[in-house]
Amino acid sequence: MANLVFNVALGRLAQYGDLPAAADSLILVPFAAAALPTDATMRDYATLAAVKAGATEQTALGRKTLANVTVTVDNTNDRVAIDCDDVTWTATSGAAIGAAVICYKPDTASADSAIIPLTKHDVAMTPDGSDFTLTIADFARSSSTA
Repeated sequence: MANLVFNVALGRLAQYGDLPAAADSLILVPFAAAALPTDATMRDYATLAAVKAGATEQTALGRKTLANVTVTVDNTNDRVAIDCDDVTWTATSGAAIGAAVICYKPDTASADSAIIPLTKHDVAMTPDGSDFTLTIADFARSSSTA
């Protein structure tokens, strides 16, 4: 589950999770543990470019496109769950990871300034050459008690 939802994505998670455009996607971007901003600071970033201005992307691992994204309405629990397949990096290298950010990439987006950060997940992993699988179980849930 997410540790925070970026302010720009509040109320839109299910919409973005449904991947409404022809060639849009959700991507997972790893960030180095060193000098990560606080959640209170990060939540105000409205683009991936802004996140990268405040935190260091761990580029040795690389970004991953999420596969088999599903949005499930759960009427029993009055919520929507967004899930995807687990993500695996092979032969890991580079700096230690402190967070992973899931972003919505519009189908025409190529610049980080057009990519919308949705959720941030705390991840503690030090690459050591082995494979690493990030288990994702309902990466976000949205509910209302009103």
